[in-house]
Formats: sequence, C-alpha cells, structure tokens
Amino acid sequence: MGFCFWVCFISLLNFYSLSFVSSQADASAEGTVFIDGKAPIGRIDDDFICATLDWWPPEKCDYGTCSWGLAGLLNLDLNKNLFLNAVKAFSPLKIRLGGTLQDKVIYDTDDNQLPCTSFVKNTSEMFGFTQGCLPMNRWDDLNSFFQKAGAKVIFGLNALAGRTIASDGSAVGAWNYTNAESFMQYTVDKNYTIHGWELGNELCGSGVGTQVSADQYAADTAALQSIVQKIYQNVDLKPLIITPGGFYDSDWFTEYIDKTNKSLDVVTHHIYNLGPGVDDHLVGKILDPSVLEGVSGTFSGLHNIIKNSTTSAAAWVGEAGGAYNSGHNLVTNAFVFSFWYLDQLGMASKYDTKTYCRQSLVGGNYGLLNTTNFEPNPDYYSALLWHRLMGRNVLSTSFTGTDKIRSYTHCAKQSKGITLLLINLNNSTTVQAKLAFNSTMSLRHKHRSQISHHKHRIHKTTIIKLPQGIDGKIRREEYHLTAKDGNLQSQSMLLNGNILSVNSSGIIPHLEPLHVKSAKPIMVAPLSIVFTHMPDVTVPACKNIHPTLDLWMK
Repeated sequence: MGFCFWVCFISLLNFYSLSFVSSQADASAEGTVFIDGKAPIGRIDDDFICATLDWWPPEKCDYGTCSWGLAGLLNLDLNKNLFLNAVKAFSPLKIRLGGTLQDKVIYDTDDNQLPCTSFVKNTSEMFGFTQGCLPMNRWDDLNSFFQKAGAKVIFGLNALAGRTIASDGSAVGAWNYTNAESFMQYTVDKNYTIHGWELGNELCGSGVGTQVSADQYAADTAALQSIVQKIYQNVDLKPLIITPGGFYDSDWFTEYIDKTNKSLDVVTHHIYNLGPGVDDHLVGKILDPSVLEGVSGTFSGLHNIIKNSTTSAAAWVGEAGGAYNSGHNLVTNAFVFSFWYLDQLGMASKYDTKTYCRQSLVGGNYGLLNTTNFEPNPDYYSALLWHRLMGRNVLSTSFTGTDKIRSYTHCAKQSKGITLLLINLNNSTTVQAKLAFNSTMSLRHKHRSQISHHKHRIHKTTIIKLPQGIDGKIRREEYHLTAKDGNLQSQSMLLNGNILSVNSSGIIPHLEPLHVKSAKPIMVAPLSIVFTHMPDVTVPACKNIHPTLDLWMK
C-alpha cells in the first residue's frame, strides 16, 4: 500500500506540474541554458542573504505617504511570534542595523552627557530629523531578540560624530569615536555577539546629505580597527570591520581601498538602481532585461578594484531596496519585485559579492515582511528559497533562445548537484529550457538502497540526454513561483500553484518541490520564476565542497 501511494502521489505531482505550467499560456519557445561547470566564477557566503532594520520613526514620509509605522529600531515590536519565526527560518539571517539616521544616533552609555530623546521631525535639519538616542535597555531588548532568533548582527555606527559641515556641504574633521567606543565596550561587557561594526551610511563619493573624503574615511577606518582590537583583545570571536556603506564611486572607492588594505574586512555599497519610489513606471523597469543588466557595471567595477588591489576585503551589498525613498506600495512589496530581487542576488553572486543585504526586513514599502502584521511578502519566500537551495560556488551561466530569460546557477547547498534559477520576464511565452554543459559532468542515479549507483559521464559541450533505462528514475526538484491570480502586484505568491501563507500560530510554511523526470525540459511559464535543484548532476566545480555528504553519497 505504501509503495502504491508514493507511485501514485509522484505521478499526480508530475501531471499537476505539466498542467500547471501549460495552463499559463498557449505560446511556447525553446531555449538552452549553457552552464560552465569546470570551475566557479564566484563564491558567496553560506549566509549570503541579509536584511536590514532601520532607524526611521513613524513620521518618516515620502511623496505624501508615511510607510514606516512602528518598524524602526526604537519602536519595533520584538514580541511577535511570527517575526521571530521569520528570522529563525534562515538559521542564520544576517541583519544590518543602520540607514540614514544612524549618523545622527547617540548611545546612552555612561559617557553620554546629552538627553536620551527620540528623533523629532525637523525639515531644517540634515536628513529631516533631529538627533536621536539609543537607550541601553532597548539595546538589551534587541540583543535578546537577536540571540533567540539566531541572527548575525551588523551594527552601523555614527560616523558624523565630531565633524563639522563645511560651506560646500562636506563633512570636515576626524571621527570622534568616544561615544561609539563606550557603546562597543558596553556591548562586549554584556557578551553580545556582533558579526561586524560598520562605519557610516552613504557618506562616500558625493554622499547623501554630506560626504567624507576617501583619505579621511581611511584614517577613521584605521581608528575603528584600533578600537575593535583593544576592546575585543580577550574575546575569541572578533567582529568584522565594515565600511563605507554608500553608493559606488570608482575614484573614491579606488583611493579608499588602496588606503585601507590592512584595516578593512568588508567593502559595502548600496543599490537603488530603479530610481525614486514615486516612479509610476517601476513595473516596466523591473521587467526590462536591459534595466536589470544595467547595474552590472557597479558589480564588475568594484570587483575589479578589489581584484587589482592588495586588499583582502570582500565586497558586500550593504543595503538595496531597488527604489529609493521607501519604495512603492504594491510594487516593491509585491510579487513583481522578486524578478528584480532574485536577479540582483544572482548578478551580485557572479561578481563575487559575499553578502547581500535587502532593505528592509520590515519597514517602508520594500520590506520582506509586512510592516503592520509581519506577514511575509513574496520576496521573503524568494529569499528563503535562495538561502536553502543556492550553494556557495557560482557557475558561469548563459541562456540562448530569448533575451527575456535571466539565468543563474550555483552548486547546490544540500547536495553535490547544482541549482538553476530561471526568471521569465516574458508575459505570454512559456519557455522550454534544455541544459548544456561546457565541462565533464556526470549523472548519478542513487538506488533506493542508497548503496549502488549508475554513473554516466558526458564530455564537452552537450545537451543533456539521459541514457536509456534510467531516464524515468532520475528526477529533479522544481519550485515554480507565480503571482496569485496572475496579478504581478499581488502580495501573495504561489509555489507550484499553491498559495504560501503562515498558519494561525505564525509558522512559516514548508516549501515543497515538484519532482520531475530529469529527461524533460524545464518549463518556465510566462512571468514566473523557477528554482531547479538537480542533485544527480555533478560538475567539477561542485566536487569536494560538501565533505559531510561524502558518506551519504557512497
């Protein structure tokens, strides 16, 4: 009875898979994914996915809309079970604490002589708000939450302390780190683990509001490193030194990286390549391959600067919300934004970016979670699938047949196989994608006993065609993402035709794949996204990266 159940169940899933895909549109086209599996072209952190929490108070408004609510670091409700579960699901999630107002935050440690008051809206002040203060009891509460959630915390320090603003708008003088040093010492004394200390927000290059020269920023970075070395001298786990957290500027970054080659662990930059959140043409931009590809110059530029320098620092995207000034409701928090977001993750990985921090985890109109009730928005599930499926090694991937398919491949995270991400920007055509590999590859069939195998090696560039006799046994896992009712601006996402939603207890749903015969082309419906995990397709770039799985595979 058990055997019959599973055979029937799998057959039903295969039927459902085909009917689900074919029902999306009548038009179809063929294409080929070319994957070079000889060697990785990039390598990401195992905890590549990162999200931000910001300082904005409820009075933060853009274009007449106030979208932050109680999502700021000083007022966020840390007792919601759903919020905790959403973070724990990543095990771990990197969380970057920062944003525009971080450079106006004082820390209420013993050295602070100023009143500890919240931010107050004042349009005559830089960034539109007065100075704000982080009470230490709030810092305690935040760390209690992060510890329960298993988060890795990156804290953005106030880099404008001690500086004056010159008539040309630049910030002059050295960083006064007295208050920051006291805050860091408090953090260590409380045994709070900080993954990294980041200095400043959007003060590099031409800056936002004001700017600091590369030479001065390098000196301040050296000061931060010195403080960290002193405070953490008896602590085993040392935090990363992270800067500058701003928009890429080739000349500024070149000079800065050259002058911080011994004091810097991570170079962070921000991405808002879609323009202002008020733009009514955001959906069109998101679905335009040339717009998506346009930001590749930023990734490649920074990658080349690092590669041609003596620094050992890695590149991160420290903040990326796509559309600046809090995003756009029903666009940057809706299904359509997963086209932009997952393409960003794939492109960043190609250029050896180690971590990608999404603005925001919650808050504004671009949160992974709903600002009011913490229900996951579509991009939350996109991020979670990426985190679970896409391994560290990045493979060179291209697609022929249409320019409306965006394609990315990584070694799989939980097997010795590969995971392929296909994004179909076409609104009317289902793409039948075949695979080709420019390397020696093997197809491995594992018997039910998990003891013996059939291996079939394929050489040179070739379209996969499974040998006779096993094409019905080797299967892959597919995760098809579509919008509810075909509405791109829906805040509900379907996985393999089923709506994703949390239950009444705030439990994140299981993300179950379809099991499809590997001999079949991958069917990518119009305006859909497909993750395909192929555990039995192994390439040289993915060998020996899962030593703990060796016994399982023998």
